[in-house]
Amino acid sequence: MTLESGHSPSEILRHQLRYHVAREIGALARPDDIHFTDALPKTRSSKIMRRLLRDIAAGVESTGDTSTLEDLSVLIRLRHFEQQ
Repeated sequence: MTLESGHSPSEILRHQLRYHVAREIGALARPDDIHFTDALPKTRSSKIMRRLLRDIAAGVESTGDTSTLEDLSVLIRLRHFEQQ
């Protein structure tokens, strides 16, 4: 999850977001965990590459074609964060 400027990640915010999803969508949709990041992997046309996010969440090492990725360092930071 990326936050708007002026907001900072915290455990309280993480719990509030999980509660909000459960209340608005349903308990089955509540995420197990929320990771805060400063950027998401996007294409040059600013589309979020959800496939890469799914691969990172699943622990898949090979992400396939990343030729359209705007900034490879975002992917590297997300992988590093997930391994911690």
